[in-house]
Amino acid sequence: MSADRKTVLNAVHREMGARMVPFGGWDMPVHYGSQIEEHHAVRRDAGMFDVCHMTVVDLRGARARAFLSRLLANDVAKLQVAGKALYSCMLHPDGGVIDDLIVYYLAEDWFRMVVNAGTTDKDIAWLQQQAPAFGVEVRPRFDLGMIAVQGPHARNKALGLMVESLRDAAAALKPFSAVSDGHWFVARTGYTGEDGFEIVLPEGETEALWRDLARVGVRPCGLGARDTLRLEAGMNLYGQDMDESVTPLASGLGWTVAMADQHDFIGREVLEAQRASGDMPVFSGVVLEDRGVLRSHQKLFDGEREVGEITSGGFSPTLDRSIGMARLAADTGDRLTVDIRGRKLPLRRVKMPFVRNGQSQIDV
Repeated sequence: MSADRKTVLNAVHREMGARMVPFGGWDMPVHYGSQIEEHHAVRRDAGMFDVCHMTVVDLRGARARAFLSRLLANDVAKLQVAGKALYSCMLHPDGGVIDDLIVYYLAEDWFRMVVNAGTTDKDIAWLQQQAPAFGVEVRPRFDLGMIAVQGPHARNKALGLMVESLRDAAAALKPFSAVSDGHWFVARTGYTGEDGFEIVLPEGETEALWRDLARVGVRPCGLGARDTLRLEAGMNLYGQDMDESVTPLASGLGWTVAMADQHDFIGREVLEAQRASGDMPVFSGVVLEDRGVLRSHQKLFDGEREVGEITSGGFSPTLDRSIGMARLAADTGDRLTVDIRGRKLPLRRVKMPFVRNGQSQIDV
């Protein structure tokens, strides 16, 4: 990883007309001319994202599974087939979310994590602090690049550019699974609500793949489209929808917490007490019924009572209206108002996701 926190693709982004902005200590493309067009390209065809700023961490050792069972709120016992992936939160003892991440089972002595860019330093420090008790080697892979290719035609367009040793296996991948030849690593995962691949490869080969994908019609996309796509898909963003101050249960991520199997993960006792209290906030999708744009930290009201706030919000290009995620009091009704610059505008609660596979999932 270079000292100035630029990905290996930065020169290519500028060449392709990207507008660059600071993001989590990195210099990243926010768009290449039109965020809306990039969003629609992913929903209708294929787009690609530079995600080299995210960090791959390899965990090696005979007790790697036991190590992850202790660190993750979801249960790695679910990972029994090589290449299978699991989404989970990693928690502090007080239940606060250190990070949300994906872990892949590659062998009994080799698991691979992909962690968020802005949390990389604290994630690695936490992993290294816990690892000695299990004899696990924590190896950040700053030598690797990563490109996400997303959209209904993304897999077909990307497959022809795969290294031959992985092409057939990548074509046969089931969702939330990965395959590796020790050189490239291809996962059928993503952060957009569309099908596609996340491709991890040696950093020096990343630029060639990016250019090849552009040549076959995969549109470069920036952070702007990535955020509207993940919001429509109802996917949490670390630092907005959850962080170290809240638990997964208060962030719509209760489904990622494996309580029934009794595995002893860090933070479990706090989550058990929170669940038993019956006074947890709820996490909900909301749709603005008037003109305006929902943004994080806007206050929400049920009648005259303040009941919560927007955690993530924005304009949905697919639905042509403003949508958001909200943390609310448990007894909140379905019809609410939001304070936008001193005006209280109507909005309603809906079940997420808002959009799946390019189609609306709500009554607009």
